[in-house]
Parts: sequence; C-alpha cells; structure tokens
Amino acid sequence: MSQRPCLKTMNDSQSYYETMYILRPDIAEDEVTNHIDKYNKLLEEFGGTILDSQMRGKRRLAYQIAKHREGIYVQLSHQGDGQHIFKIEKAMRLSEDVIRYMTVKQEGPLPTPRPSTKSSTQADDKENPENKVESKEKQPVVSAETSVKDDTKTKENAKS
Repeated sequence: MSQRPCLKTMNDSQSYYETMYILRPDIAEDEVTNHIDKYNKLLEEFGGTILDSQMRGKRRLAYQIAKHREGIYVQLSHQGDGQHIFKIEKAMRLSEDVIRYMTVKQEGPLPTPRPSTKSSTQADDKENPENKVESKEKQPVVSAETSVKDDTKTKENAKS
C-alpha cells in the first residue's frame, strides 16, 4: 500500500477562511459596529486569527430573506485550525440580527487588507474642497453660440 500525503497537512499553512454574513437592514450603525466587534472577539476567543474585517455596506438582496429586501454585508477573513468555524457560525445562527452567513475555505496566498476606495476619495474631498472647483476651471467652456459659429464657418469652407 502506498501512502498518499494528506492534503490538509500540505496546504494548512496557505489556507484561510472567508466568512460573509448579512445583518438586518434596520439595525442602527452603532449596533452594526457592535456586531462586527462581537464576532471578531468571538473568533479570536475560539482560536482564530483575524486577517481582515470589512463592512461592505447595505445592498439589495437577490431574493427576499425573512421579509427583508436589503441587508448589511460584512466580510471577515480569518485563519485558524477549522474548529473555530463551527463555534462562530453557531453564534451567528442564534443571533436574530444575522439573516445569512457563509464560510468558505480559501487556498493560496493570504489576503492583504485593502483600504476602501470610498473612504479615501471622501477624505481627499474633505481635506481639499477646492479640488472640484479647480478641475472645472481648467476645462474649456464651450457655449452653444461658439458651436453654431464654428458650424457656419465649416459650411462656408466646404462651399468654396
């Protein structure tokens, strides 16, 4: 009998998990952050390591879930031995505010946290509110009168 190497031992160092969960849309913003902190702390208590945690915002659901048409999406990337997943999903299952959750095992390199593009552009706009005005001033202004004059000139040139 030949022994095959166990896939779990070969890929353990490269595997991580991503959990996406959807919270009810009628939850206040501070409660949403409380839920995110709660599940992050639970994950660490159960032996997992948090790699990245992002709130993806309120989005329309593909189909109605428990009379809700929208939900607040949260993505959680974590690493661990796999035993912590059952415990964190049980906590989500018992919560009335979590309407769906799913955990997927990922293969490959660990994810790098990405700053959200929305917050960086909003921060730039707050720091330099003149950016928008300057960009409008640099663009040439074309009025309807100038375009009509240009059209008549091109017609005259075409005739001659």
